[in-house]
Amino acid sequence: MPKISRRGFLKGAVAVGAMPLLAAADEKSAKTDAKSLKFMHITDSHMDLSDSDSVEAMKLAVEFINANYPDLDFVLFGGDNFNNNVAGDKDAVAFKNIAQKLTMPYYSVRGNKESSPKGDDEINLAEFQKMFVNGRGLKISGKDWLLEAKGYNILGLDSCIEHQNNGRYTEETLAFAEKTLKNSKLTVILNHHPYTNYWGGTEEKDLHKYVLNNTDEAQKRLFGYKNLLLTLSGHKHIDSHSKINNVDVIVTRGFIRPKDLDMYPMRYVELSGDAINEKLIYTA
Repeated sequence: MPKISRRGFLKGAVAVGAMPLLAAADEKSAKTDAKSLKFMHITDSHMDLSDSDSVEAMKLAVEFINANYPDLDFVLFGGDNFNNNVAGDKDAVAFKNIAQKLTMPYYSVRGNKESSPKGDDEINLAEFQKMFVNGRGLKISGKDWLLEAKGYNILGLDSCIEHQNNGRYTEETLAFAEKTLKNSKLTVILNHHPYTNYWGGTEEKDLHKYVLNNTDEAQKRLFGYKNLLLTLSGHKHIDSHSKINNVDVIVTRGFIRPKDLDMYPMRYVELSGDAINEKLIYTA
């Protein structure tokens, strides 16, 4: 049992206070709940072993989810989960040890931090997949994976370019996504780099870094499928919910950008058929 600091005490008190009230469910609502898919999207946590607050923040997130959203089907981590800036795999192992305390499964894609190690001794794609992708019941195709849950496809697409901050989908990734979408199941795409300049940036260097570099091709090939329901991205740390064609396009506020003391952001999503119920929530 770790020592409880004043900060930790406040976190616990807030978590108890935030506990959702559970109404008595009738038979109809129970059936609806059984068909719905519930998950949390956390992106850009940038956990860094040189910053103890970032480590404590991840622990707080896990405690908050376990206490307040125990019925989630899973948690999705959207990249830049840890900064991958120490020799070996120490930060990756630390992140994994914290995430494994979730009482529901979790799934991850890489961000540019995981694909751009500081030196030559940090984890690479193969090691990331070994630690966070393999052995989780996923269908794996190259850098990408597919989770089938409650009639939905959850596509984890790797938009990273090795040793670069910018991103693009490879031909293999686009082909895998197209093949998956052709099975007509409602589909959610999880990746790191956003599809649009939703924040209204004007500098070419900024747009090159943050917007998926082949977004026009990706939109042409993927966003015409009527069963593509939702995309979830991160990278820019600024929250957004927009549309491309009929697809809900969400970028979740970076977890590294708390609103106030211990108020770390994440997005709750509930899918029921093609209906999307989502909201940005905070750990306090």
